[in-house]
Amino acid sequence: MYTGLGLTVIATVTPYADRATTHLLADHIRDGYPAYSPAQVDSAVNTYLVLLSVVGALGVLAWFGSTWAVKAGKRWARLASTMVFVLGAGVGLTGLLIKDTSGATGLPPALGWAGVVPSLAGALAIALLWRNPRHGHHASTRTAP
Repeated sequence: MYTGLGLTVIATVTPYADRATTHLLADHIRDGYPAYSPAQVDSAVNTYLVLLSVVGALGVLAWFGSTWAVKAGKRWARLASTMVFVLGAGVGLTGLLIKDTSGATGLPPALGWAGVVPSLAGALAIALLWRNPRHGHHASTRTAP
């Protein structure tokens, strides 16, 4: 779960690193909307940065919450973690695949894939949680046979 948390943090800062270096997002918006002025492209990039930051912050909170619930042995930890995974994977795939009004994907592929990578760790974490029934259940709360 800590790997997923780390990957989520990396995915959240990646658009900022892009803005400071490669400008993939700005170029992608410029290519999709050639009539946009530099100010409009910059505004669109800023909007994406805010949106992706909020999504990333929610992802970080979800990882912390899931990790706490599993460590605390909460009965609902596996189900809640699974629901958070499905939601997070859905958001990641949406960022990767959704098309905007230009007909291109909303995010450039590199940034779209960066948003999906934490879900790979999530899939592994969920598989391990469901495979090992001790996770998500505190020993003292189980009934004796």
